[in-house]
Amino acid sequence: MRDFLLSPLRHGTVTALALAGLLAPAALAAASAAPPAPAPEADRVPFTERYNALQHGGIVRAANSSITCRADQPVPTTATAACPAVRAGKTGVNGAFDMTYIDVDRDPNTYNSSRAEVRLPEGARVSYARLYWGGNLRVGEQKPPKDNGRVLIAEPGGQYKEVLADTVVGHRVANGADAFQASADVTELVRDSKPGLYTVGQVNVAKGTSQAGAWGGWTLVVAYENPADPLRQLSLWDGFDALAPTGEVELGKLSWPLPAGSGGRAGLVAYDGDRGVRGDTLRLATTRETERGERTAVTALAGPADPVDDVLNSTISQPGAAQPDRVPAYANTLGYDSDVFDLAPALRDGGDRLAFRLTSRQDRAWAGAFFVAVDV
Repeated sequence: MRDFLLSPLRHGTVTALALAGLLAPAALAAASAAPPAPAPEADRVPFTERYNALQHGGIVRAANSSITCRADQPVPTTATAACPAVRAGKTGVNGAFDMTYIDVDRDPNTYNSSRAEVRLPEGARVSYARLYWGGNLRVGEQKPPKDNGRVLIAEPGGQYKEVLADTVVGHRVANGADAFQASADVTELVRDSKPGLYTVGQVNVAKGTSQAGAWGGWTLVVAYENPADPLRQLSLWDGFDALAPTGEVELGKLSWPLPAGSGGRAGLVAYDGDRGVRGDTLRLATTRETERGERTAVTALAGPADPVDDVLNSTISQPGAAQPDRVPAYANTLGYDSDVFDLAPALRDGGDRLAFRLTSRQDRAWAGAFFVAVDV
């Protein structure tokens, strides 16, 4: 059987029909008799490489939050702006607000759902796709962890299908939160679908008010082949652990000779980063061989929506003016980050080895996934 189970859902019930071509007849019979359970959980999942390829192509991602502040609440005494202004981009943190679900799908059987666009270049073919989802289970309510490894996804124009996590689920109680991240291989679903808006629902996340705050969301990472693109090294790492104050996470390393002037992008998925809490930085160390030995340069990455010392600032952003569509498209996601950074300034002199590290001096957060696509 493949690493993930996708089965059509109607009115909140999993049907016994599996998607043709995804499961062999014997596996279909087994799935109908006893659907596999979600993957086991662990309180810490170290970052390890999930996928890598050397090919003409790149990596794109679609992402959105699953929860936001309640728009009709009075301005909390601990907040600097009202909820609608914070959604539009004003500084605000989830712990200051009464948080409620985003639900855009008009399905009475789901309590949260949001949409985001997978935007691929013409002629591209999907080579790998992975869905990440996560959130805080303890806020004004306590969500049961038994649903951490399950989520719903609908491709553009399609119906919901249940996805089960196919790897160890990170689940840890720390920093006043009950936090988790899960993921699953959804390559065939995305490969067989058209680019457009994907809907993800039923992320296991609690609503309400607490000092830790409510937060949660999802990111769909898609690696693709395209003959018109440069030859690139594509890598994806994931894990799950608390990034406590003064903490750091080593996200990934690449050993590959990159010429001076190389281009590239890197993407980060993280949870519970608060806008305005300074001191969280994403750094790239490039090491290259010279006649006098090794030389290492360290560059702090930033973007139009991500200050160099506040990359965990509740944004879903990427370089360029044309951003992929999201529904809703809140500028401040109140605790969910899925950001893409331009690596060209850090690769101006090239390098033989790259190492990425996320550090925090004040913000309490979780790192979930990281990807890199660099020209070779």
